Amino acid sequence: MRVGFIGLGGQGAPMAHRIVEAGFGTTLWARRPAALDPFAGTAAESAASPAELAAASDLVCLCVVADGDVEQVASGVLEGLRPGGVIAVHSTVHPDTCRRLAQRAAAQDVSVLDAPVSGGGRAAEQGTLLVMAGGDPEVFASCRPVFATYGDPVVHLGPVGAGQVAKLLNNTLFTAQLALAADTLALGEALGLDPAALGRVLPSGSAASFALERVAAAGGTLDRIGAHAGGLLAKDVRLLGEVADAAGRTGTGPVRDAARAALDAMGR
Repeated sequence: MRVGFIGLGGQGAPMAHRIVEAGFGTTLWARRPAALDPFAGTAAESAASPAELAAASDLVCLCVVADGDVEQVASGVLEGLRPGGVIAVHSTVHPDTCRRLAQRAAAQDVSVLDAPVSGGGRAAEQGTLLVMAGGDPEVFASCRPVFATYGDPVVHLGPVGAGQVAKLLNNTLFTAQLALAADTLALGEALGLDPAALGRVLPSGSAASFALERVAAAGGTLDRIGAHAGGLLAKDVRLLGEVADAAGRTGTGPVRDAARAALDAMGR
């Protein structure tokens, strides 16, 4: 399988490196030519446009930031991708964005998988990203060896859009847990405990969570986390709210309330 990869950021670049290192013929395209520099001397080739990349690929992976980016880049990809090709959307976007793209692609006998990832650049380098995929099971099975170069586990969740729903749930729950962790550490300090010591104790007990570790490492507040990831978390919480409302699950609920509290604390 020949692979095209677009979106060579902090997470996408190590994903692309893993594909190249696994021996898949790989073609890259980037808006910023400098993003290709780390691939100099590797077996990866570069293309002058998304359409040219697609013409050289069986599977095109997109790891760009937002819905508009996915739609814009995918339009170019569809100009060059042959019938039987696959587009995998690794971005975290609205499930309907992937569903609309799948409908457009189907007219050209092209398949779409939505396959958002979680874990960040370090997990990509180590091949331990969580890959949450939606789409045709047979198409997913054919692409799984590529996904497995950077993902473990790689999980199929249902039709197109299912991967995005899972990712939005993941990020909303994480955001809610940030709020609970920060409030717990603040309460402990108010009750006379040393916050640094408490930040070492709780992650080792039954209250342990990734969110708690991150808040404790950030000094017990959400300021640093908000500056680094607040915008993306706010986007994902908003998108999940839209998806839930469209499904008739209006209102808030404990998870969405706590996530909103965390975003408020971040000034988002």
